[in-house]
Amino acid sequence: MLRCRDNSLYTGIAKDVQRRLKMHQAGKGAKYTATRLPVELIWQREVATWSDAMREERRIKRLPKARKLQLLSS
Repeated sequence: MLRCRDNSLYTGIAKDVQRRLKMHQAGKGAKYTATRLPVELIWQREVATWSDAMREERRIKRLPKARKLQLLSS
C-alpha cells in the first residue's frame, strides 16, 4: 500500500515490490500515483500465490480508508 502526496492510499500487487515502488516514484507505475507524487510504501504483505495476491488486493481495495489504516498497525 502506498501513501500519496495528497494522503490518499493506493493498493496494488507486485512480484518485486521495490522495483514497482521505484516505477511509481518515477511516475511510471500507475496513472493514479503519477499525479500524486511523491509516494511512499507504508504497508506490504507477502502471500503464497499470485491468485492469493489478487484476492487480497480486491479485498483491501473494497475497505474504507479507516480500515486500510488499521492494517498499518497489525
